[in-house]
Amino acid sequence: MNPILCLLPLVLGLGPGDQDIPGLLPPFGDPPAAASTEFFDSRDRVRVKVVASDETLVPGADAVLAVVFEQDTGWHIYAGDQEIPPEYYPTVVRTESPAGSPVTVHDAWVQWPEFDEIDFFGDILPIYEGTAIVYLPVTVAADAAPGTYTVRVRAGFQVCDDMTCLQPTPYPPRTPGGEPSAEWLAYGEDVEFVVTATPVASTPDPATFGGFDTSVFAQIHEGQKPPLVVDFDLFGLTFSIDAAGAGGFLLLLLAAAVGGFLLNLTPCVLPIIPIKIMGLSASAGNRARMLFLGTAMSIGVVAFWIALGIGIAALAGFTATNQLFQYPMFTIGVGVIIALMAVGMCGLFAVRLPNFVYAINPGHDSAAGSVGFGVMTAVLSTPCTAPFMGAAAAAAAVMTPTRTLLVFAAIGLGMALPYQILSMAPRLVDRMPRTGPASELIKQVMGLLMLAAAAFFVGTGISGLLTRPPAPPSLLHWWVVAAFGVAAGGWLAWRTLRITRRPGPRLVFGTVGVAILAISAFIGLRLTDRGPIDWTYYTPERFASAQSEGKVILMDFTAEWCLNCKALEKTVLYDDRVVTLVAEEAVLPIKVDLTGNNPDGNAMLKAVERLTIPLLVVFDAKGDEVFKGDFYTVEQVVTALNAAQSPPLAQRGP
Repeated sequence: MNPILCLLPLVLGLGPGDQDIPGLLPPFGDPPAAASTEFFDSRDRVRVKVVASDETLVPGADAVLAVVFEQDTGWHIYAGDQEIPPEYYPTVVRTESPAGSPVTVHDAWVQWPEFDEIDFFGDILPIYEGTAIVYLPVTVAADAAPGTYTVRVRAGFQVCDDMTCLQPTPYPPRTPGGEPSAEWLAYGEDVEFVVTATPVASTPDPATFGGFDTSVFAQIHEGQKPPLVVDFDLFGLTFSIDAAGAGGFLLLLLAAAVGGFLLNLTPCVLPIIPIKIMGLSASAGNRARMLFLGTAMSIGVVAFWIALGIGIAALAGFTATNQLFQYPMFTIGVGVIIALMAVGMCGLFAVRLPNFVYAINPGHDSAAGSVGFGVMTAVLSTPCTAPFMGAAAAAAAVMTPTRTLLVFAAIGLGMALPYQILSMAPRLVDRMPRTGPASELIKQVMGLLMLAAAAFFVGTGISGLLTRPPAPPSLLHWWVVAAFGVAAGGWLAWRTLRITRRPGPRLVFGTVGVAILAISAFIGLRLTDRGPIDWTYYTPERFASAQSEGKVILMDFTAEWCLNCKALEKTVLYDDRVVTLVAEEAVLPIKVDLTGNNPDGNAMLKAVERLTIPLLVVFDAKGDEVFKGDFYTVEQVVTALNAAQSPPLAQRGP
């Protein structure tokens, strides 16, 4: 919002007499004197009162708190239950009760009034006009002792007319993890409830309480959860699901399954799909056997995700799948297992390995081998977050244990679906060579690519062990990954020329081999380049210092094991348009690297209410969150950076 729009109408249109508007409520604090500020307080145009339906209650009784906003004609406040741009202040109502109080205000079941919409300088905004009433249900414990119990009610808001806005009231922190101001803590009105053994008859004012939906008490007493809205954002396409009800929860399960399915298209999983196709092709002549092996693999995939759901539901502090890869020994262990599987697949290697290696690398044609491959496929997927999956998993982490397990099972089912379909359709895989030099060559190339994956996991694990935040992690392991990729491409091209004289296969597989070689070399060069952005690595002190200086902050949550993070960084954040804006003096790019154990980084991830990465957050010069997304476009980032600074960065002169 342009502050000039606020200043002129206030200076010309309002005089000192406006401070004498009747109805100012001392319990919510007096507005600052006109001489001490260029803006008048929003309470000059809005009178707030808190009314209890019953102030004398018996144990087990219900009551309602009504927070009434009475606004002058032509003025409005912003809706508290709708999305609005971050430069505006939505209405908030907060309550606070002493620890151990038997009087409970159920803030999560707040009932907001109907809203209107206005066009404010091109923004369509939801507002409340006239008299707006916010309802909060209150219950008293059945074993409450007689006495007087106090509830503090705070209402933060900003009032505007068609041209300008007044200074907001004291307001809760708008920055994740921010400390409440002294003004906010001292602000508000106390309501006293008297609990007595003798009922006292009272009749709530129907004009005040007639809009309250009393059915909410039945839901509260039955232990039902309040509405749980899950927001999804896929490259600018946004939608929400209320997962509290049965229908909404089914939609959440569908979104989780779609996310699981899309995991197969991420760089974590896509390279190993041909390996499973080869395994299934060996049984393509036996439909029942092929279906059995495909089902066994699906069981392995689903079992892994259910196990993760159990961990999230049962273990304190374990809230996201990618937390596993913040334990370097886990990452190294995954890499070692993949390397052993690769060695077992490559006929290139004549070294006889210990028997235990073959025990953990059973054949694809066995039930144990298929289940194990399913588990390994799921493990490999965890560094990546597919569209829809991150939001679904984050919502599941705060649900009941049963619902948590169902959401993670849905992710597993979605991920297992392609393999189940392949096992039910032998014609899709029966063209794969099953024996002979061509089959051996494919196994060798797949083995070398798996060794590249092993080098990736072992390298990121070692990097996590050696890195101490906020120092950046080492990138040397990418050269080892690239070397195995170059070897795979070169071996495919060379061996194709040796085992066949047919021009078609030579052209196709020779071209594929050269492409793998070139892409691998490019990856080595690209991913060891620190890039055109001069990142500041996150610490709470650096973040606080940047906010105190009024910097626009571009915060990128990433890790060396997060391939989606790398893809977004190289394709979106390093786009020339983004780089130009980030280079401005008013902008500070901060990278939160979660490669290893980074408690401060994890705390910041939790503060912005996310569990998984990749994640990008943009804070404006006031410290307010302007943008947050896990899959984003160049246009979204550019728009967010411009919205975070006034005038827009792109329009600034030299």
